[in-house]
Formats: sequence, C-alpha cells, structure tokens
Amino acid sequence: MTPHTPHDPRSTELVVLDMAGTTVADGGLVERAFDAAARALGVEPGSPDHEAKLRHVRATMGESKISVFRHLFGDEASARRANTAFEEAYRELIDGGLVTPLPGARDTIETLRAAGLTTALTTGFARATQDAILHALGWQDLASLTLCPEDAGRGRPYPDMVLTALLRTGATDRVQRIAVAGDTSYDMLSGRRAGAAVVAGVLTGAHDAAQLEAAGATHVLGSVAELPALLGVV
Repeated sequence: MTPHTPHDPRSTELVVLDMAGTTVADGGLVERAFDAAARALGVEPGSPDHEAKLRHVRATMGESKISVFRHLFGDEASARRANTAFEEAYRELIDGGLVTPLPGARDTIETLRAAGLTTALTTGFARATQDAILHALGWQDLASLTLCPEDAGRGRPYPDMVLTALLRTGATDRVQRIAVAGDTSYDMLSGRRAGAAVVAGVLTGAHDAAQLEAAGATHVLGSVAELPALLGVV
C-alpha cells in the first residue's frame, strides 16, 4: 500500500462523531426540551427573555448543555435546575420514539470499523441522556467508545472529548490522524483545537456551510454518509 502523509484524510485512524444533528435526527427536540427547562426557571414562553435565551441555545448547539445553562441563568444552582429539567424532558421525548438515526449513519460507522478505524460517538448531553439515545437506537455497541462532557472534563468547544477519545482508545499516536465530524460550529472548534487534520462539517443539523467553514471546517459534507469516501474507505 502506498504510504499516506499525516494530513491525507486516508491516513485517519480515529473518527470522532457527534450525535444529534450528525448521526442522530432529533427533530428539534433540543428546543422543545429547552422550553421545559425555561419554564422550570420561571421564564415565560413567548416572552422577550425566552426568545433571547432560545437564540443563545440555537447559537450554541453542540456545546455542553450545563455550560449553556450556566451562561443563561448565572448561578450554579439555577443552571443545574435548568439542566435537570432539560435532560428529563429530552429523555421523555426519546421515550416517545422521536429520535431516529440519520440516513446512512449506522452504515457509516459500521463501514469505518470494518475498515479498521476506531470510532467514538460524542455529545453535549449528560451521560444518562446519551445512554437513553443509544438504547433507543440499539446503538449501545455500535461505536468503539461513547463520550459525554462529564467523561472528559469539559464539553465543546474545548478539545477534551476528542483528546479523551484518543487517550482511551490508543487508536493513534498522532492527533493529525484524527477525523472529527459534526453539524455545529462548536464541533468544528473542538476538532481544530484538538489538532485533528480532518474536521468535517455536515449539513444535516444546526449550522450551515458558512458557519461551519468560519469555525474551521476542513471539509463540508452533505451528510455523514459521505465521510467514508472522504477518508478513502469504500
């Protein structure tokens, strides 16, 4: 086999994939769960305060949810109350069957693993919510590893989850052989800060091509189903 340069996408050994918006379709459940969190903190739906907070939620898709609520509600106790209400509401929506795989997502992960690449699924949700999503989809053993912010120390836009995936799997000895894929600017920032050579934005979620490129995307794909071809796995 012809050797690849460290920055050739085909030299990738570890693939770190976001969940909601990238591999999982949640049908706007984040915003619906946010409404429950806002009500728990006395924010009236339809009020200017609610609209301002919702704009921040949309702008920070991909960030650790507890970090979002710390920004929105200030003190730690209020942030944790909001986060608890959010996670409970989201899990109820999951139980209602409203979370589905995005087209080609499962096949993508299986194709990457069959080709010898290590895969990790990451999220900005808490572990209990991530596990509920994985259970609802039957994805408990699909990826090599699953991570949430509490596993790594900090969530996106920090590089912690990407680097934790590297440390836990030992998949490669070079950050340049990591590929990150996600649907938000925060996914792109996290990947770039971790040193990943491939930071692929997908257009199935929160942010458009211009936002993804502005945040450092090295590639913009229609969906995660295009990732294996980018990485030379066919």
